[in-house]
Amino acid sequence: MNFKWFALVWVNLLFSGVVFAGRDFYKILGVSKSASLHEIKKAYRRLAKELHPDKNQDDPEASNKFQDLGAAYEVLSDEEKRKKYDRCGEDCLQKDGMMDGGMDSFGSFFGDFGFHFGGEQRPEAARGADLLMDIHVTLEDLYTGNFIEITRNKPVIKPSHGTRQCNCRQEMITKSLGPGRFQMMQQTVCDECPNVQLVNEERTLEMEIEAGMVDGQETKFTAEGEPHIDGEPGDLILAIKTQPHPIFERRGDDLYTNVTISLQDALVGFTIELRHLDGHMVTINRDKITWPGARIRKKGEGMPNYSNNNLHGALFITFDVEFPKQELKDEEKEVIKKVFNQRSNNKVYNGLRGH
Repeated sequence: MNFKWFALVWVNLLFSGVVFAGRDFYKILGVSKSASLHEIKKAYRRLAKELHPDKNQDDPEASNKFQDLGAAYEVLSDEEKRKKYDRCGEDCLQKDGMMDGGMDSFGSFFGDFGFHFGGEQRPEAARGADLLMDIHVTLEDLYTGNFIEITRNKPVIKPSHGTRQCNCRQEMITKSLGPGRFQMMQQTVCDECPNVQLVNEERTLEMEIEAGMVDGQETKFTAEGEPHIDGEPGDLILAIKTQPHPIFERRGDDLYTNVTISLQDALVGFTIELRHLDGHMVTINRDKITWPGARIRKKGEGMPNYSNNNLHGALFITFDVEFPKQELKDEEKEVIKKVFNQRSNNKVYNGLRGH
């Protein structure tokens, strides 16, 4: 009886998609099994910053944790690998040769994300020029965060036929001018290297637009700049440039907008809903008179703070009042006078200085 019960439980677990062997990649990334690719990439980038061995040199397990993180991202960011992993676990992927093993592809991950860590400084070497480009993004992207793909036609150094002079340098040589006579002089000395050529290759880079990023903020893609035949390529640096928005204007972490209301609403009050950058509705309710130029502040409805996305700026709404354009009848004018019961009290003053 106990054996039958155990066998039944085993079969149920097997068909429920539970992974029995290997690492739990969802747990490593801290995401649910229904997580979208965007959520997986965002979790990976955040954890890569926290777990990189250069930042955890006191932790003997730092390297292993970082490799586990890379393996989790490798599998869950690939649709085919993820389906197979969900079906039968990491062992199946390894048996079918679908895992990169040592995850030497970290460098390409960080390059694709525009992401790099400091480490040991290498000796200064000849390198190509850095490329600086503006990336135009929407205010919606900066509010919610997003990933964008950039197609880059990159000149890549490839082997070619023949040889070429390389590593040229100035060396002192001694030249004999006859018995007992010699002359020291500088001469250019070069090595013979295999010939190379530059070939354009199309590459897709992925840049993360993090919530709260600001204009001018830069993301670096290491070694994606101009090539250098005798050295290393430069870097590609992408700078955030915010596209104008038809409704909102950003100032720091605050948002500003204008709303035009009718004279009737200005006098008796109103309730309107304003669609925000992520689609949620902001309710604006006024039960008192609203004059032209009046401004209200909605706390927490501004942009997320880049350093702490739990903090948001404010949304400032300035009201314009649209006056009716039709002419009023005499009896209508009299009704208005009775309603407001105001005496004419016109004042003339220098409005630039106030009164």
